Amino acid sequence: MAYIPQDAKWYLADIVLEFTIQDDPENIVHVNVTLIHAHTPEEAYDRAIEIGKQSETAYENTEGKIVKATFRGLRDLNVIHEELEHGSEIIYEQLIDLSEEQIANLVHAKQALSVFRLSR
Repeated sequence: MAYIPQDAKWYLADIVLEFTIQDDPENIVHVNVTLIHAHTPEEAYDRAIEIGKQSETAYENTEGKIVKATFRGLRDLNVIHEELEHGSEIIYEQLIDLSEEQIANLVHAKQALSVFRLSR
């Protein structure tokens, strides 16, 4: 596992959301870098998953098409050392027209996330 300071309470989660629009073959993928307040990497992971799931939505756009946001998983999870507010998005990355394989490659299993990797 990576080095986690004993007083760590802030993490950055890369939350992967896929957006699809009815009748549009292209998708849009956002990687939202989101602040997570937690006292352990396990708690940070659970809270990041919860935020991702809460981001799922569907709505009708101005053209009458259904827009759907689907939580695809976490790309990474890192500890930080700053005093910040839980759930604040720092930055996002937009990727357009990704295949299923490309999206799958963005999302990593829990043990591959930075906070769970063995330190050297």
